[in-house]
Formats: sequence, structure tokens, C-alpha cells
Amino acid sequence: MAMQFDMFAPEARETSRPATRRARPAPSPSGPAAEASLVAQLTGTGRYRILRKLEPRAVTAEPRPGFPLRGIILDTETTGLDHRRNEIIEIGAIAFTYNASGDIGDITGVFGGLRQPVAPIPPEITRLTGITDEMVAGQEIDVAALDAMVAPADLVIAHNAAFDRPFCETFHPVFERKAWACSNAEIDWSALDYEGTKLGYLIGQAGFFHDGHRAVDDCFALLEVLNRAVDGVPTAFAELHRASQASRVRIYAEHSPFDMKDHLKARGYRWADGSDGRPKSWWIEIAEEAVDEELRFLRSEIYRYPEADPPKRRLTAFDRFRA
Repeated sequence: MAMQFDMFAPEARETSRPATRRARPAPSPSGPAAEASLVAQLTGTGRYRILRKLEPRAVTAEPRPGFPLRGIILDTETTGLDHRRNEIIEIGAIAFTYNASGDIGDITGVFGGLRQPVAPIPPEITRLTGITDEMVAGQEIDVAALDAMVAPADLVIAHNAAFDRPFCETFHPVFERKAWACSNAEIDWSALDYEGTKLGYLIGQAGFFHDGHRAVDDCFALLEVLNRAVDGVPTAFAELHRASQASRVRIYAEHSPFDMKDHLKARGYRWADGSDGRPKSWWIEIAEEAVDEELRFLRSEIYRYPEADPPKRRLTAFDRFRA
């Protein structure tokens, strides 16, 4: 007969090993100093990059002297890409002060508003923005409050001004009389050691993360990237401010030969179909000092006619990025 060992018998209890009591770990230090120490340890190994959550700056009712100019950083969420058919469903904006050197002062106002469009929000827009029909039901943007913030502004900034400006001008006339700047198109981000121009890339490489794709959050994120100073290099906002003060020239390669389209495209020309009232042609926008060289290129490489005189239009920040 097989024998069974009774582990609960007295002799079994006598031979069992005494349980060892584990030492309770000491509580981990906490607080800003401990957090800074952990960050220093991790980054010091060279194997980690730490992203810090972006905390929006406080709004002040008494901005510091020395920053007499007023700027707006603005972002919109819309039901689509065409300002003639689609609608704004959210506007976010922050107002700030700055000076003629491009130094940013204080935040003086924050605006955020949702708006119910005529048609339901397309599912792909909800996936992108997180804005649902339920969120905007019955909502209207406070136009008076938005006007009060934008009216005193010397400069309106958007990260894709060619998209945001037409929507904003369709929505309210206060935007038509403003100088606009584009933080995507008018800053050489690669020269500032950034690897891309999308806001998500920029904020990550600046050492932050944030709750993206909501208008006000994106505005605060863009402000921090624009104001980031590295090793004495002028900030991105200082570069953007200078660019907004310079005139640009748009040249339309009207009636250019069809077989030259690849050459134009490779040089940076874009196609306009004429639906917005502009010439139906390839076009490029360049600095004023580059106009003579561009005309030489067109006359020798595209038209092959030394007297060719394609249409030109001089643009300032008040004209740029319009529909």
C-alpha cells in the first residue's frame, strides 16, 4: 500500500524551515527635488529622453512693461478642409504681449469655444479631433469675446495660416484686417535642429508632451515651442516676427508650357486651378530680393523668351495666407 506523507503531522512541522520576514522597503522620496534627481539620473545615462508635461502659463491682468505689442496664437478645428463648404467647430486662442525684438512677455487672455455646425461632424473629424456631435450640440462661439481679444492684436499666428485664415475670415470680419504669420511656413525649423514641422514633432523635440488636437492646448504648446531659447540662438518667435515684417512676392508662371510642369514643381511651384480668382497657373512665393533671379530662371528655363513678364503680386502679412 502506498504511503502518504502528512505535511501537517508534528514531525513535518518540526522539519519545516522557518519563514523569513522580508524587510519592508524604505519609502521613496518625493517632491520636486526628488523628481529632479530622478530626471538627472536617467538623462545622465545617455539612454533616456525625458518629456515633461506642458503646463499652460498663467494669465495676468497686469502685463509687465516693456512688451507693448500684442499677439494672438490661434487654432481652429473644422468639419473639413474647404472653407467654402466646411465649418469651424472650435476656436482656441491665447493673447500675449511681445516687443519689437521678438521677446514674448505675458499671457493676457485665453479663449476657447465650440460651435454646432449645420451638418453632423464627419466620423473622420471626430477621430482626429475628439469632438463629437454631442459636445457641440447647442454650442455657439462667443463672438463678442473673440472680437474683444483679436481686435487689439498686432499679429495673428497659426501653425498652418493658409488653412486657418480663410476659415477665420469667413467666420468673422475682425480677422480680415489683421497681419498674419505662419509658424509652419515662415520658420526654418531644420536650422533650429528640429526634424519636422508638425506641432507634435516640435513639442516633443522641445522636451514636452501635451494633450493635443484640442485648440487651446495646441495654442499653449505652440507658444512654448516659439519661445524656447537654445544656446543663445534667437527664438523661433523672433524669427517669425522678422518674417512677418518682410514683404514677399508671388510670381505666377502663367501660360507656361505644359511639358515644363515637372521643372516648376521641382523648384517649389504650386498649382492654382483658378477657382479662387487667381490666375490659373503654377505659382511660387519668394522674398523680394529673390525676384530677379526667379525671373531669370523663368525666362531662360521655362518660357525661353527673354522678354517674358509673368504676373507678380507683392504681399505683406496683411495679404498673405488669404484664400
